Order: sequence, then C-alpha cells, then structure tokens
Amino acid sequence: MKFGNTLHIFFVFVAGTGGKLWEVPTTSFTSSSNHSESMQWEHECQYRHLQDRVKITADIPPRLDGTWVSTRCEVRPGPEFLTRSYTFQPSRHFQALQHYYTDSSCADPAYSLMIRGRLRLRQASWITRGATEAEHHISKVGIVVHSPVAKQRLASRLPQACVGPTLSRVLPGKLFEMYNTRAGRGCLAALGFSMLEMELIRVETQHHSHGGKVQELFLGDIHTDWTQRTLHRPTGYQQPLQNAMHHIHPCPVCALVYRSSEQRPPGLPRSPAAQLSLSGRWVSQGCETRPNILFLTRDFTFNPDQHAWEGVYRHFSDPICTKPTFTLRALGHYAQGNPSVKISGATEFVFKVTQVLVTAEEESTAKLLNGTRPGKCGPVGGWEVGVEQDLNPTAGCNLLGIKLPHKEYELFKTELDHRKHPLLFIGERPTDGSSPDRPQRRPTSFQAPMVVCGGEETHPSHRYGFNSKQVQSAASGTGRLAQLVLLVLGCMLFSWLCCF
Repeated sequence: MKFGNTLHIFFVFVAGTGGKLWEVPTTSFTSSSNHSESMQWEHECQYRHLQDRVKITADIPPRLDGTWVSTRCEVRPGPEFLTRSYTFQPSRHFQALQHYYTDSSCADPAYSLMIRGRLRLRQASWITRGATEAEHHISKVGIVVHSPVAKQRLASRLPQACVGPTLSRVLPGKLFEMYNTRAGRGCLAALGFSMLEMELIRVETQHHSHGGKVQELFLGDIHTDWTQRTLHRPTGYQQPLQNAMHHIHPCPVCALVYRSSEQRPPGLPRSPAAQLSLSGRWVSQGCETRPNILFLTRDFTFNPDQHAWEGVYRHFSDPICTKPTFTLRALGHYAQGNPSVKISGATEFVFKVTQVLVTAEEESTAKLLNGTRPGKCGPVGGWEVGVEQDLNPTAGCNLLGIKLPHKEYELFKTELDHRKHPLLFIGERPTDGSSPDRPQRRPTSFQAPMVVCGGEETHPSHRYGFNSKQVQSAASGTGRLAQLVLLVLGCMLFSWLCCF
C-alpha cells in the first residue's frame, strides 16, 4: 500500500568530496566499523529470534572475500525467479552464478548465467549512508540452458539477431559463451542482464549473544521497470546474500546453492502451500532500506473481520534505524482478490487508505512542515516534535505527496522461515516512486519479509523502545547530514515513495 510515502530526500553537494579513497561523508561513520545495538522490541512484540540482543557491525570498506549465497528463492520484478552464488577473490576478481527458474519455488531450473569480472571498491557513498560505491568490469558471461523447453522459452524472449547466431548453438547442459571483452552485449541486454547491482555494496555482521555470527552482503537494488534495469544506478538494496561460512542455521537452501555450478543448478524443494492469514500484527525484522536514502521500519495490524488495517512507518536518518526523523501512521480497509497468475502462492489485494497521521520526530522536520502553505499539509504552524497531526482536514499533504483517500493494487504472499514461523511478503514499491494505482501496475516482486508478533494482538501505534545510548545519540545529532541538508542546503525533493 502506498498510502504514504515517506520523505524522499534527494540532494546534491556542491562542495568537494575530498581526495581520500575511504573518506566518509558523515561523522557517524568515522571509524572503519559501524557498531550498533539492535532495536529493543517491546515485550509484547518480541519475535523469538529477535529476543537476543544483537550487535551489528558494518565495515567500510566492506570485506568481500569468500562465497555469498541466497537463503531462499528470490523474486525479481517481471517476475523472475532465481538463486545467486557470488564468490570474491582477494585479487578483486569475482565469479557470479545466477540460476533462473520457471517457478516461484525455484524447483525447475531454466538456465544459469556464469559471470566473471573484476570489482574495484571506491569511496563511501555520499547518497546512501553506510554503503560503499564500486566499479565493476565484466570479462565473460556464459549461459547453460537446462532443457529444450527452456531453450525455446529463451528464444521467444530474444530478438531474431540473437536467436540465429547465438541461441541456435546452445546445447542443453553445455556452457556457451554469450559475451566476452571482444563481443557486444546486445543479446545480454535483451535478457535484461545487468550487474549494476555491484556498484553499491554494504556488508553487515550480526554478532549474537551466544557467540555465533551471521554476515550479509547487500548489493544494489534492481529497477522495477524492466526497460530501466540495465541503466539504473542503485541507491537501495536487494534482499541480502549470506556468507556461506556465517549464515543462519539451519539453512538448507544455503547448502544447495553453495554446492551448485552452472551445469548443476540447485533445485530447491517445493514449498508447501501456506494459507494466507493476515490476522494480528506484523513487523519488520530489522532496519529496511529503500532507494533514494530511505531507512525505515514497518509495523502493521490487520483485522480480517472488519477488513481493516493500520500501518506505522518509522523513518530514520541512518542505516541502522537509531535516529528517528518522522513517523507516519495510516488506516484504511482492504479487499482480498484472486490468486496471482504471475507468482504461484501469492494473492492479489486492493487497499484503500482513508486516514494518515504524521509525527515529526526532530525539530528540522517540524520546521519544514510548518513552512507549508495553509490548507496544504495539516495545521498551519501546528507541527511540534512528538505531536501527531491528522492530514485528513487538508486531504493529505502536498509536500509529502500524500493524497487522501488513496487506493492501491497490492500483492501478498506468506512463507515459513527456517524455524517454521510465518513470514509475510508485501509487494515491492516502484523504484521511481510512482503508485500502483491500477491493476496493470500491481507489483511483481516483494519487499523484505515481515514477521508476526508473538503473544496477543496489540495496538499498532506503540513506539519501539531505544536504550539510553541510542536516545542520546539521536538527540545529539545536530550535525547530521540530513539536518545539514534540511536547514543549510535546502536541497530536498519530496515524493510519495510507497513504503508498504
């Protein structure tokens, strides 16, 4: 539901960025490693694997050596279904395996791509805080088609110029070189192939209290518009890959993907059909990142009996979600539709937003909202830090791009995680900030999964708790980049980027 986008902040620095390779753009990241405590979830919403305190570190520059693998069947816009296994060498060379499937369980392999190249890490990103920019160079791309049927389907997607000289020479099970440094990329582009995801990188390490750790590799997001995916310079992330040596346990998919090759793609076990039940409260598993500098957590409650929902979106200025900027709360109704014909196991929905309330969590946000024209964004001059304001009297907020009432066409899916607990997948938001306000714009991929809260259903508008160190850090961040942009540069552009 894109009832409410969020502050979508774009800015351009006129000042120089300095000459050091690892010069970091904000004082929050002055050390080589970012440390944070995980959010302390309130007691009535403690999901089992979040109960332990988890320290998260993010190294700048990131340490990539090793193999990183998918933990589940991934869904890209289109939709495309794939698993990935990326190996990085100390020499800066990498080999990426992408296995594509005909089904949303990744049980029936269609073809595999073997990509080789080099990666050069550059500076810390000035746009996406906590990320590192990189340059990649592709030297070879090979394809292995896994069946005659898959070859025929590929032929239907490729232009005739590729089908004749290229695809006709591809034999099922045999590696065929589609690209090298002496050949063009025309046939790759027709497949929507791009490795621009390599140009934005973040590695997080979760240090658990019991002594174990999990490492995750976040690579740049894939544009939701097929025609833009080979041109898109990422500012957000895909779902992360996990280090093959330091991953969640148990993880059967990790082992299957790790042992795969271009000739032997992993056939994942078909997941049993999970009945979609939205009843209760669902929350983000951690801090989430959206394209164009958005960091947030989501907190939803659904009431199937009344077909009602309420969503709380908490926005932050940092990639570990400890420095709040504003909170958006939306309410409305929904109607469940038919099973998706594009993604097996997913269900179509239509959501209507009837009310939106916004709370400024810092002085710079309140000051900005108080500068809006009368009748365009809540009460004139009435914005105060920590005070929730109703946008219904002004039918939304022009500055934030909110219009009320609002309708969107959505896609939901539920799965079970490695502990057999339910996960809720909600449609991915359009990269360009547009709205899925008609059926043909319905999402074909998903955001990060949400988890159901333990215990009894609770009111969704409670706040997350922060420890004293986090509160002090948030309160003292007057020199933060976001405030500098808001109060000094004034280079802001707001749009309604759907965060549901």
